[in-house]
Amino acid sequence: MTDTNTQLKSPPKGFARLLWRAPIWFYKVGLGWMLGKRFLLLNHIGRKSGKPRQAVLEVVRFDKDTHTYYVASGFGEKSDWFQNVMQHPDVTIQVGGKHYETSGVRLSQEAAEDELLTYNRHHPAALKNLASLMNYPYDGTEDSIRKLAALLPIISFKLD
Repeated sequence: MTDTNTQLKSPPKGFARLLWRAPIWFYKVGLGWMLGKRFLLLNHIGRKSGKPRQAVLEVVRFDKDTHTYYVASGFGEKSDWFQNVMQHPDVTIQVGGKHYETSGVRLSQEAAEDELLTYNRHHPAALKNLASLMNYPYDGTEDSIRKLAALLPIISFKLD
């Protein structure tokens, strides 16, 4: 089993980046509802430019009791959106056709592990695919999931 020094893939650049960001257009043309509640559009501020930025993120879990969305940074701490939210946590998210003002908060390591363990119980194939996409040698064991959680920060967006 690998240790937490495993190198994740870097975020895509060039044409691959354009393809990766294509779901943003669903929201821009009013079709965000087609992505349902499994994805959200994050509107945030660039940490260097100070300009508005956007990213579509997969929802790891929505907690109905606390009205909180949880998302993982698939490229780890290298993700621009993650770095931006850590610098400027006040953001707007859009889920389906609804907009919410909220703040991004990074979960503790223990809480991130719990979220990924829960996600694996509900979506084992999706977690396996994510790990493969990110170049992480994942074997589906609890130990593997805990190590993956050390590489993939989990952010919560609590709705008021």
